[in-house]
Amino acid sequence: MNEFQLVYPMVAMILLTAIVLVRMVLLRIAATRRGEIDPYFYKTYQGEEGETRIVAQHNRHFVNLFENPVLFYAACITAMVTAQVTQGMIWLAWAYVATRIVHTIIHLGSNKIYPRMASYGASWVVLLGMWGLLVYGVATTA
Repeated sequence: MNEFQLVYPMVAMILLTAIVLVRMVLLRIAATRRGEIDPYFYKTYQGEEGETRIVAQHNRHFVNLFENPVLFYAACITAMVTAQVTQGMIWLAWAYVATRIVHTIIHLGSNKIYPRMASYGASWVVLLGMWGLLVYGVATTA
């Protein structure tokens, strides 16, 4: 088995983050041009008028992609370094990416709270599964 197969789901997460970034920037530019956001707001992220709901939603989601996904990247790199890249780990990595894509679609689309919470929670379950499998693999390797 190729010990670097986890690079592919990592790249998928990076592409997801890049897509959200581009959407966020385009929405900021459009809202600023329409006069909905004072461009000086972005100097310190303070002001009487903040961002529009949709821009703030994208902003928050972009930040979210640098929170628990960091633990995903760490798990993938650790699995590759410790030779713990198994079919199960690869499956879990892709499952994590899938849950994060679903979370992104919900958060930046309908933004319905319960489906969003469910997809976010599912991503955590998968992430904890990755770390559990990683710790088990390292602990049982002589």
